[in-house]
Amino acid sequence: MPDDQSDHREVQGQMTTAVLRRSLLSLVAFLLVLGLALFLPGGIGWWQGWLFFVVFLLEIALAALYLWRRNPEIFVARSKIHAGTKPWDKVAMAFLFSSLMAIFPVAGLDSRSQWSSVPIWLLVLGYVLMAVGMLGSVWVEAVNKFAEPSVRIQLERGHTVIDTGPYRLVRHPMYATAFFLFLGFALALGSLWALVPAATASLVLIVRTALEDRMLHNELPGYKDYAYRVRYRLVPWVW
Repeated sequence: MPDDQSDHREVQGQMTTAVLRRSLLSLVAFLLVLGLALFLPGGIGWWQGWLFFVVFLLEIALAALYLWRRNPEIFVARSKIHAGTKPWDKVAMAFLFSSLMAIFPVAGLDSRSQWSSVPIWLLVLGYVLMAVGMLGSVWVEAVNKFAEPSVRIQLERGHTVIDTGPYRLVRHPMYATAFFLFLGFALALGSLWALVPAATASLVLIVRTALEDRMLHNELPGYKDYAYRVRYRLVPWVW
């Protein structure tokens, strides 16, 4: 028995290392794409782009360090798009990701061409919204080990309803915090035109929320009772 436990811990350690390596590579790849999306259209001397990039990197690093200690299983959950993802969600994710990533080049082009200007107080508000959105996302991921990037029932992981933390307030708190991030990204980059793809991403997320909520009602045991207790999907007393 001790040998079996030792072997199990060794396998767990190898899996943890592999997931950490994959997560780091994914983060590096994302930051490279983000840098290109920002500075190819905005120019290498765009100070608002650099400020955003540094602040965003710092927030991600702090979030990752906290989650690695609090809920390391979330790195497994969010390390890839898992098998069993609903076909409609693959379409939704494509629209959502493209709309989200469009915020950055639009903001860069806006800065270079001076299509719009944002006062300092809106710039500061953008960073406040980013921080609120990031803190909300970390809160969700700290309590929900099933918070994968795609929509599916995770039978192999014993998928159950999570009703603690932010899930006591709304049924889809991860999506609720994303609205703060989308708006915050556009404003922190000093672009009113970037609000257009931010709004598009928000609309896609609302549709995705409705589809996912219906799927959970039909396929996840206990979700109907949870939905009866927590009435609202995204915004308390609204929807």
